[in-house]
Amino acid sequence: MSDAETAIKERFGLIGAQLNERQRRAFAAAEARTFGRGGIAAAARACGLAENTVRRGLRELDELPLEPGRVRAAGAGRPSAQTSDPKLLDVLRELVQDDTRGDPERVLLWTSKSARNLADELAERGHPIGFRTVPKLLRSLGYSLQSSRKTLEGKQHPDRDAQFQTINAKVSAQIAAGQPAISIDTKKKELVGEFKNTGREWHPAGAPPAVNTYDFPSMADGKAIPYGVYDIAKDSGFVSVGIDRDTAQFSVAAIAAWCEQFGRERYPDATSLLITADCGGSNGYRTRLWKTELHAWPTRQACRSASATSRPAHRNGTRSNTACSASSPKTGAADR
Repeated sequence: MSDAETAIKERFGLIGAQLNERQRRAFAAAEARTFGRGGIAAAARACGLAENTVRRGLRELDELPLEPGRVRAAGAGRPSAQTSDPKLLDVLRELVQDDTRGDPERVLLWTSKSARNLADELAERGHPIGFRTVPKLLRSLGYSLQSSRKTLEGKQHPDRDAQFQTINAKVSAQIAAGQPAISIDTKKKELVGEFKNTGREWHPAGAPPAVNTYDFPSMADGKAIPYGVYDIAKDSGFVSVGIDRDTAQFSVAAIAAWCEQFGRERYPDATSLLITADCGGSNGYRTRLWKTELHAWPTRQACRSASATSRPAHRNGTRSNTACSASSPKTGAADR
């Protein structure tokens, strides 16, 4: 390779990775034209291109430039699938717009509408197409990959909105008065033992930690029950973990733990505590023991009153909620 070719190769190596195909042809063609005799072959060797590619670049140098942002002339390349087959999009739309999901009489079930299955079905209907083209066509129809979303809450009570407006007003008034307001809920229970969990850890190569093949409760060393207490005004969470049962006593004990470790310091002048909770489990409004423990705790803690309300079901997927309140025996009886 001559010194002139070496210089072309060095210049191309500096900027070649930043050029598109048309710009690479233009660079090689410009070098070939200024090289003189044998320039096409020299530029092709230096830039790693075919000589025909350099010749094409020379022709393009004499043509009018393309519109800004274009690499190829308009109309270049193969016609699109929908241009070659005008009925293709209509047939594809018919397949994916099937409203009857899960019907065994249908050709495609909603869980099997993959690109490959759609391509196979289109081929059977006389519209052969590659499965990699199917997602492009679906996007042109306004479709995208989406997972299911939990938004259906079942039957709605006519007073549901008014109920939660009342709860929201109580929480807002409690916070405005400088009094604590918390939200409580039992989190996902986990088995304790040699069970597989998501994620990875560093271990010697070829020596992954061994875990049980099955996750039967009988194989567990115990069960961890996280109970969350969320301070609404401070936007701060607190979690107590139990190892026995998710009971009303455990629920109230978690609230008491939060009060001792954080509540007293954050709200030294507090005279009441507003609790928002759902309607199920250890803190359900139908659970008599929850009310009993909630009434007894303020007396033990020398707190004037405590109240509990439900929070929107759509936040945690529980049943329809109903507000309830509890007061210390010093201030009044329980009511709902």
